[in-house]
Amino acid sequence: MIVVQTPLRVSLLGGGTDFEDFYVNHGGAVLSSAIDKYVYVIVKERFDELICVNYSKREVVKVVDGLKHDLVREAMRLTGVEKGVEITTLADIPSEGTGLGSSSSITVGLLNALYAYQGEFKTAEALAQEACRIEVELLRKPIGRQDQYIAAYGNMRLFKFHNDGIEIQNVELEPKKKRLLGESLLLFYTGVTRSADSILFEQRANIGSNIEALKEMARLAYEGKRALAEGAVEELGYLLHRNWELKKELASGISNPAIEEMYQQARKAGALGGKVTGAGGGGFFLVCCLLERKEDVRRALKGLRELPFGFEGDGSKVIFNYRRYS
Repeated sequence: MIVVQTPLRVSLLGGGTDFEDFYVNHGGAVLSSAIDKYVYVIVKERFDELICVNYSKREVVKVVDGLKHDLVREAMRLTGVEKGVEITTLADIPSEGTGLGSSSSITVGLLNALYAYQGEFKTAEALAQEACRIEVELLRKPIGRQDQYIAAYGNMRLFKFHNDGIEIQNVELEPKKKRLLGESLLLFYTGVTRSADSILFEQRANIGSNIEALKEMARLAYEGKRALAEGAVEELGYLLHRNWELKKELASGISNPAIEEMYQQARKAGALGGKVTGAGGGGFFLVCCLLERKEDVRRALKGLRELPFGFEGDGSKVIFNYRRYS
């Protein structure tokens, strides 16, 4: 039996500039952090040769091609596991439509677990690349490439997207500054899960008319890294606000009246900035505020469920590995 733990993430600045349609010609940058909320993938050998997959549904099939779960199906094809396994996925939060990168975390976790099941070790780079291949190239999902990389690498990172590859920079923070940052960020569940595909399809289609906004968002990611290094939480809050204002220009479904009301309530209570995580339209709502205004913001958003979180230093990893040998 193999158990793999893969972190979810909070993308801070630059999301949307990781679309290949944009960064190949203009360069992109995303500031993102893994958090201590996870998806788990369990792979266990079966006595028979069936394939059993457990998620919100249960599938039992004889061949890989018969699987409806597209991520499991493509991960099995890519890793060469063909039969006689039971695969279970679990998550700390609703696994779809929450904006914390769960789809890519599941893909990375599946690859890691299936390779480990065969006694193979893959680097974070290989897991990220293969997860991108599954989601972006094979399944043609309308997503960028930040989520796969933060799930595989973990920690807090600045990803630079170029036409010839992806550069990964670790964001080094002193423990005191990292603690201050963590205490300044609040995450609330809007209660709405949504399929991000329609928003992301529109966002990708609009890239040509949003070049300048996307360039500015990439620049904000660099500014955010500098602000974090300096412990400038107040500046980070303003950068988040500017990023959110730009992000809303990218597609019509990113915000809505309910989200705008939440955001304005938070701002009136003292929030410096914030954003809806992921594609927008629902999911989780991230807020940055000074410590002395946290309780005011919490009271203003008392109708929303808060998700306490911390930063995660590790990426996808095997946390249990028991193999029987006959």
